[in-house]
Amino acid sequence: MNEVQAFRGEALRALTDEIGVYALCDLDGIPIYVGQSVDGIRSRVRRHLTSARSDVIANRQVDVWENAYVWAWPVGNVAEITALEAYLFNLFDAEVRLMNGKVMPVQEGLVLVPEKQVVQVIAEGERINRQDPALRLPRQITQYNLLVDYILNVKDAEHLKRSLDAHFERLVRYHRTFL
Repeated sequence: MNEVQAFRGEALRALTDEIGVYALCDLDGIPIYVGQSVDGIRSRVRRHLTSARSDVIANRQVDVWENAYVWAWPVGNVAEITALEAYLFNLFDAEVRLMNGKVMPVQEGLVLVPEKQVVQVIAEGERINRQDPALRLPRQITQYNLLVDYILNVKDAEHLKRSLDAHFERLVRYHRTFL
């Protein structure tokens, strides 16, 4: 196990394993994916970050290398999860398009947002190193290409094309930073 994996494993132990909603956030602390877990947030996030049984990793929607933070909102019961996930999805997606692909409908009525837990899943020095445009731009180009290839050769689906659009927006941002 390398240093990054060891740090991530230790950091995830601090993440709640209650049911609820979570956001995977990039090296800049910007949410890139919002999901829910009815079997424990820590368990679900661990599957994402280790690529074990995670569709968004397998179909190239999310690049684990970009994940530096996990935000978690534990909730008291399953009935609250869908409304909270939809609320947070629409809140974050309005700022920067999420990699989710599928659009969540806006929920009617008041949504109570519990206190957020924040866990950094890579060491600070590694996070700063990965922000280097000379590392980040080529990585994003590769990720974009992997998703294009997946769409062309495995599954041509609208939700994947929406995720591809989100990757393109990031690619343009990283390109400008690189220049």
